[in-house]
Amino acid sequence: MRARGMFIVLVLAALVAGAASFSGEIGAALLGQAFAHRAGVDTIKDLPDGLHVALCGTGAPLPDPRRAGPCSVVIAGKHIFVVDSGEGAAKHISLMGIPNGRIEGVFLTHFHSDHIDGLGPMMLLRWTTNAATSPLPVYGPPGVDSVVAGFDAAYRLDSGYRTAHHGPAVAPPGGAGGVARTFTPPPRGSNDNVVVYDHDGLRVTAFSVDHGPVEPAVGYRFDYKGRSAVFSGDTAAAPALVANAKGADLLVHEGLQPELVKLMTTALVAQHQAGTAQITRDILTYHTAPEVAAQEAQAAGARYLVFSHILPPLPFRGAYPAFLGKARRNFDGAIIVGEDGMIFSLPVGGKGMTFDRLPVE
Repeated sequence: MRARGMFIVLVLAALVAGAASFSGEIGAALLGQAFAHRAGVDTIKDLPDGLHVALCGTGAPLPDPRRAGPCSVVIAGKHIFVVDSGEGAAKHISLMGIPNGRIEGVFLTHFHSDHIDGLGPMMLLRWTTNAATSPLPVYGPPGVDSVVAGFDAAYRLDSGYRTAHHGPAVAPPGGAGGVARTFTPPPRGSNDNVVVYDHDGLRVTAFSVDHGPVEPAVGYRFDYKGRSAVFSGDTAAAPALVANAKGADLLVHEGLQPELVKLMTTALVAQHQAGTAQITRDILTYHTAPEVAAQEAQAAGARYLVFSHILPPLPFRGAYPAFLGKARRNFDGAIIVGEDGMIFSLPVGGKGMTFDRLPVE
């Protein structure tokens, strides 16, 4: 019996070992198929001519497992630009199947850390996936030169390693990092704007918003062949935003629901987290409640309102009605709570908008 038992144990051990080996082969085969499917994917190559906005990050500084830091991709015809570059943004752009190597520039709304801390990977992937021979243009108000110079300094050693390892054909030394494109925005409180980019049918204007004490802080309007998209940046209610969003097809607006943030404050106080509780009180003063953003969209005559830079974090969609509050009463158009991977298309020659999702996992 003892010998028979030992035999059974050995047979079982052999079966387990064989299964493990077979499982490894299956896993390798599945990974090979996945790699083949992802390599060189371009989910935007068949988009119709028009203005398209993809949300690569709809989160804010507070951790949110469902959302990367603030980031939007703007596709105008065959040109690709990015508005803000929060943590995880470049990764999500890649997962969404948007070619990082084709990004022609980044527009920064302001220099809060959550809007710039993804610039390093953004610059790296744009450089190495397309053998770029010139740095990534980064547009922004005064101060953008310091931000870009800081990232260039932090990544200088890394850039040298990559050129040395992969060779100049793959990682050309002149293509690493970024180059600042500074513009002077109108004074805060003015409804004026400045043209910061105008080429091949795409016109980008910047206007000042109210994010004090953060200054400068701007929003952007993209106009392309009769279609338009506006990005509020971080701001409290601002007449300049309404003025510059007049008749826009799509308004991508930051949103903070005060009633929900106050619940966070109560919980933090109860757990003796005084410092973080004070931060949650302070942020109420320089962001926009969804109800107010809806009023601004209505006053501007925008057709669609999409919320991004969402506060507080919304871990499940069942929380969306609480986030929106009474916003739908204040706006006649469609309101959408933004999620990473959403893409909105505004085809040339029409007034409608189509919606799709791109993968972010």
